[in-house]
Amino acid sequence: MSSTKIAISSSKKALSSSKKKKKPLEDVPVIDWDEAMQQCGDDEEFLLELLADLREETDTQMARMEEIVEKKEPTHSTFVGLVRAAHVIKGAASNLMCEQLRVTAMSLETNAQNADNAEVEKKTGLLATALKDFDLLKVAVANYHEYTEELGV
Repeated sequence: MSSTKIAISSSKKALSSSKKKKKPLEDVPVIDWDEAMQQCGDDEEFLLELLADLREETDTQMARMEEIVEKKEPTHSTFVGLVRAAHVIKGAASNLMCEQLRVTAMSLETNAQNADNAEVEKKTGLLATALKDFDLLKVAVANYHEYTEELGV
């Protein structure tokens, strides 16, 4: 299994002349398997265990963020909650080379932090940006779930 690399789209090249829209995250691998294995000392069983732990942690943080975004309030606690949950996902995903989770969580974390630091009149618009990032993170989480299910995790 260690030689198997599962990615959203392996070696698909978009033609620049094509009018076909790219799917979100199409060019970002779910995980860099070789790098993740290296992080785990080439211990596949250990890596699979860590991927299962990441899945659990990601689900917990996503549930927290769902509660926060349901309110759709551009308040300090909203943005701080999003920043913290996204930061947890980003950090754990970074350690395991889970690129889609890392990239989308980092974007959400950054944009929620920027929104929190913005002037009051700009917060509502910036919340909309953070909610778009959250939607993209949901796609990355769904891809991660699919990936780990294929591995039997």
